[in-house]
Amino acid sequence: MKRFSTFTVIAAITLIISACGAEPVPTVNPVDVQNTAVAAAFTMVAQTQAAVPTATPLPPTEAPTQTPLPTNTPLELPTLNVTPTAAAAAVVNTPGGDPCATRVLSSPLGKETIIRIVNTTNVAVTVSIYLNETESQGECGYRSYNLARNNDVVIRDLVYGCYNLWAWSDDPKGRFRSNGYGCINNPDKWTFEVNSATIKFVGP
Repeated sequence: MKRFSTFTVIAAITLIISACGAEPVPTVNPVDVQNTAVAAAFTMVAQTQAAVPTATPLPPTEAPTQTPLPTNTPLELPTLNVTPTAAAAAVVNTPGGDPCATRVLSSPLGKETIIRIVNTTNVAVTVSIYLNETESQGECGYRSYNLARNNDVVIRDLVYGCYNLWAWSDDPKGRFRSNGYGCINNPDKWTFEVNSATIKFVGP
């Protein structure tokens, strides 16, 4: 009887509380909790990313291990025991000498053309290309390229004009000196073929 009386008292108290308008404890839906957590996580990630400063690219600290071919590094012109063509001789032998002999040819003004230099030999060569002074823009100067054996270079920033070329190699497998000459008067691709005897000028 005592146990039944205690249960009765507890039940009565519960009924009284419910009758007084007490709010029932809400139940929590696990799916809602998960969705709320995911939304909060995405918001935190977005705010974190927005606060991160933009990374400034840094220059490389390692020196390159290979020198790309060809290069535009001006090289000292070799001493060649060759007879220049009549046009080249006329330029070099003018009173006071050639003012362009030591001028590096960067991006000359004038009508643009394309020049391809092909190394047809089995050794690496250095090629120096020299633009004689143009009548229209007064451009002139030289630049040099290093070409591996059986390799070529296509130059797209040169202009109409007459060019002298020298090529040489100090490779024990095939030392030589050669030269060539050609004038260009249109935008087509013109080719100079380097071999151990001469530099052949080939039209488009």
